[in-house]
Amino acid sequence: MTNWQKDLPPIARERLARIGGLTQEEKERMRDSEKVNSLLSEFHQNRIDPESLWKRLKKEGKPSLLREAQARLIDSLSFGDTPAELQRRRDGILAIETLKEEQNTPAVELSLNLMEDLRKRYRAEMEQAYNRIRAEVERNPQLMVKQVQQEQRTMLVQLTVDEAIKQLPEWQDFLSQHEGTYSQEFAKVIEKLKRELK
Repeated sequence: MTNWQKDLPPIARERLARIGGLTQEEKERMRDSEKVNSLLSEFHQNRIDPESLWKRLKKEGKPSLLREAQARLIDSLSFGDTPAELQRRRDGILAIETLKEEQNTPAVELSLNLMEDLRKRYRAEMEQAYNRIRAEVERNPQLMVKQVQQEQRTMLVQLTVDEAIKQLPEWQDFLSQHEGTYSQEFAKVIEKLKRELK
């Protein structure tokens, strides 16, 4: 039994024994997958930047590694990413695209731009809703008062405008629906991006 087989769960080792082991192609795929895991782990931990990722993948020179690394980077995209995280992954995805023999850079870039546009629209709509609700709260000071039960007494607590907004069901409902709508749109763009990869 080789070292890598010892790391497998008992069920996987049993299945391997029944099918007679892995083919050379399967072993190669596993090694490639490990290389991609290691490389992307360094990338996600900020130990290498998109340019270093590009250099190391270019050195490997295997189309299958490029496809797998790019697909995994795309899978790691999330609507909740910070702008810096999104930019970094975007740069990594585009860097990998330039290494391919058959590039689809304009379509990939268009999808990545769509993601950024979605995030900008999300923030703009959220800011508009917040400002609208803020104006309502400022016009109605009763919304800035909250009843708090403390032991056997009920007390009135004065809230700031921001605190009052955050406790309003109207704001909480808006946030929930808004986030859900844009997360779904973001997921659709990711699926479109995956279809554009060659």
